[in-house]
Amino acid sequence: MLHDEFECDFYFIRHGESESNVVSGLAAGKNWDAPMTERGHRQALALGERLRRDGVVFDAIYSSSQVRTVQTTERMLEGMGIPDTPFEKVDEIIELQVPKWRGMPREQAYTPEVTMLREQKGRWFVPDGGESERVVERRVSSWLEDRILRNPEHVEKGKQTIAVLSHGIALRCLFHSILGFEDRYIRRMALFNASISRFTFASTGWFPRCINDSAHTFDIGDVAWEGPLDITP
Repeated sequence: MLHDEFECDFYFIRHGESESNVVSGLAAGKNWDAPMTERGHRQALALGERLRRDGVVFDAIYSSSQVRTVQTTERMLEGMGIPDTPFEKVDEIIELQVPKWRGMPREQAYTPEVTMLREQKGRWFVPDGGESERVVERRVSSWLEDRILRNPEHVEKGKQTIAVLSHGIALRCLFHSILGFEDRYIRRMALFNASISRFTFASTGWFPRCINDSAHTFDIGDVAWEGPLDITP
C-alpha cells in the first residue's frame, strides 16, 4: 500500500488576527489581502514560542499566499528561533473568496432571499460571484492530496511533521472533508487566530488529535473568530 510506511503529523494553523478580523458588520473585509494587526503579530510570535517549547520540528511548512498568513508564518518561525527557514506559498489554500461582498454591510449582502438560499443549500451555496464552501473544500483537500499525501517527495520519507498555515473557513472546509461531519458544523466550529489543529495521517487514515488549541494566545487578549453562522472571508 502507498502509505504502509508513511505517517504525517499535521499542524493546521489559522493566521494571526488581521485588519479584516477587527472590522465588524461587513459581509467580507474591504481588503481581500489584509495584513495582520499588531496583536496578530504577537499571537504568531507566541505560537512560534509555544512550538519551540514543545520541541516541534517541521519537515515542511506550507503557507497560504495571502499576506496575513505569510506574516504569520514568518513570525512563527521567528518565535521558533529559526527565522530564515524556507517555506512554500500556496494559492490553493487561500481563504474563501466573495469579491462582490468586499466592504459590503452584512445586511445588504444577506438579504432574506440570500439567507434562505444559504440555509437550504448549505456548503453548496454560492455567493454572488464567489466561492461555495464545497469549492473551497475541494481545492484545499485536492492540494493536500496531490502535494503531500500522494506525492513521493513526502510519502517515501516515512514519518514527518508538516505545518499548513491557512484561514478559518478554508480550514473548517478541509476538516469537513477529513472528518465527514454534518455541513452545518462548518459554520459552527470555532477556530481562533493563531490556533493549532493537529491531525495525524497514517496507513489507516486520519486521526484528529486536537482542534482550536489556542492556549498560547490567552494572555494576549480577546481573539477574533468566525462565529456561528458566519462565513465572512
